[in-house]
Amino acid sequence: MDSKTISNGILRAVFALSGIALLGYFLYLTRSVIAYLVAAAVIALMGRPVVLFLRKRLRFPNTLAVVVVMILFLGILFGIASLFIPLIAEQGHNLSLLDIKAFEKDLWRLYDEINGFLGRTPVPAKDLMVGKDWGKDLLQGLEMGFIPDFLNSLVGTLSNLGIGLFSILFISFFFLKDSKMFEKILLTLVPDNREAGIVNSLESIKGLLSRYFVGLLAQIFVLFVIYTITLLLIGIENAVVIAFLCALFNIIPYIGPVIGGAIMVLLTMTSNLGADFTGVILPNVGWVLLGIAIGQLVDNFFSQPLIFSSSVKSHPLEIFLVIIIAGLLFGVFGMIVAIPGYTALKVVLKEFFAENKIVKNLTKNL
Repeated sequence: MDSKTISNGILRAVFALSGIALLGYFLYLTRSVIAYLVAAAVIALMGRPVVLFLRKRLRFPNTLAVVVVMILFLGILFGIASLFIPLIAEQGHNLSLLDIKAFEKDLWRLYDEINGFLGRTPVPAKDLMVGKDWGKDLLQGLEMGFIPDFLNSLVGTLSNLGIGLFSILFISFFFLKDSKMFEKILLTLVPDNREAGIVNSLESIKGLLSRYFVGLLAQIFVLFVIYTITLLLIGIENAVVIAFLCALFNIIPYIGPVIGGAIMVLLTMTSNLGADFTGVILPNVGWVLLGIAIGQLVDNFFSQPLIFSSSVKSHPLEIFLVIIIAGLLFGVFGMIVAIPGYTALKVVLKEFFAENKIVKNLTKNL
């Protein structure tokens, strides 16, 4: 091997690494657009069965079917938002009428009663407060910096949400209207001899992920119903909103149910501040924990097996390992996208490496 060959190899490697670095930087700069595309793709996959139903069963024209589905999504979105409006308005009203001293007294009373129930000696409030007037400090903090910063942050967040929502809905409409759009773009980037495999893979992926996301919605709905019934039975205010929020956390595997359950318990305790701990707060927390346990049992033994068996078709241990690895590599976002991403990868591997022994074992149920 002469020096010219080595130089050419080094140059090609440098150009390749530079291209990869530029591509990574470009993806980093356009991460918001990529997030919009991913969200739009998820909406399109969930809406695809409805569009097909309207087209094949009710004989709707394609454009009309897509418009109906988008209106349905908007109705669901505004319906969910309307659930939170009374809760936000009520909390704002309560904040305006908040007696800091009384609120502080109730918190310390709850702290003392919990320690008493557990048989521990609580640290005196004066030692924890170290001589500070927490009510005065809180009000001064609100007046000096928190409220202006919060309002600025709120305006910026609402602007970004508005732009993001419009972008996602706009992209979703065209993904649903022309379901072959992504396929056409992808086919322009692959060799001609690979086009048939890509088309077959995309069709399989769309079918599997559509069933998965629809099943995920059903899973959240079942938990929402169980949580709502539990909170209504013990008389928690805004039970529907709290139940929906906690059920929504279930899209985060393993960690989400813990977070949702902790929120339900915390809101149950704080909604009864000032009430007797052993007579009111503790029994209510017990009923909430029972409702959470029932919801998770139904989810783990009925909802999840049904979703995995009919959509991603993977063994529970396989799914567990994939989620853990994705969580270690990419955090919570990785845990959320682990199952659909792994399913898509299995379909592609089966299409192009079907004779490989490992691939054959992993994809035998697909």
